[in-house]
Amino acid sequence: MAQHRIESLVTGTVWKLERQAGDTLAEGDTLLIIESMKMEIPIDAPANGVLRELLVAEGESVAEGQVLAVMVS
Repeated sequence: MAQHRIESLVTGTVWKLERQAGDTLAEGDTLLIIESMKMEIPIDAPANGVLRELLVAEGESVAEGQVLAVMVS
């Protein structure tokens, strides 16, 4: 099984979590949405698999490059 570390593309705030740990994902499914500079940026699954762990919570500030979640495929 391959492990994927999903990173933030921008600095911002976690606006909404769309998935929970244990969810089965298809490539392109939105995991969470980050608000940055009044824009909503979706963070999507890079492959089919299972979301192993979410490392952030709604309302939490995140930095560009920060690991947000871990999934396995």
